[in-house]
Amino acid sequence: MELLIINPNTSVSMTETLRRHVGATVDATVTVHTATARFGASYIASETGFAVAGHATLDAYAVHCVEHAEPDAVLIGCFGDPGLWALRELTSRPVIGLAEAAMREAARHGRFAIVTGGAAWKPMLARLAGSLGYADALAAIHVVAPSGAELAADPAAAVALLRGVCREAEAGVDCVILGGAGLAGMAAAIAPALRVPLIDSVTAGARAAVEAAAAPTAAPIR
Repeated sequence: MELLIINPNTSVSMTETLRRHVGATVDATVTVHTATARFGASYIASETGFAVAGHATLDAYAVHCVEHAEPDAVLIGCFGDPGLWALRELTSRPVIGLAEAAMREAARHGRFAIVTGGAAWKPMLARLAGSLGYADALAAIHVVAPSGAELAADPAAAVALLRGVCREAEAGVDCVILGGAGLAGMAAAIAPALRVPLIDSVTAGARAAVEAAAAPTAAPIR
């Protein structure tokens, strides 16, 4: 199985973080490929950056398909899923977004909260949850001031900060999502401190992409 991860921002280090975390999540039958946006923001933290990232996602997919075979599934490696519906329009292969996969998994538990980095993401994620059909299941979005890139630069400090916010977020919900490519792997260090399940968005996305590719005749996820 060929899985393509598209990083919709221009940060090569973030692409490598995604490659490592997804590679550790999937089994040996899955070959992981990555593509990094050729233009746009180094880390998406605004409506403008998000809009450009949608175009960059489509461009990265087109370049990959010219240079390599079409993958069996695509994972958009941004907790916000830029270009999700547009890319689904262009290919019959499953296309999965981190936020979509994490929200779907979280909603199986009941009402959920999101914890992520970057204040601009709060209204953007609320809008995305509504478009994906999870507005009623989403109880709250908690954002910390540092962006995902800043959190990834100091994982120990990030885990300490996010642990406290996740503890606040779990009040009154059945599940918490730790969202963001830059936060990949941090949930494992935070989950033992919580009474409800904590979902790593990158892990959720990787699992959903592999499952979708294994059932190619299934209807596209909407």
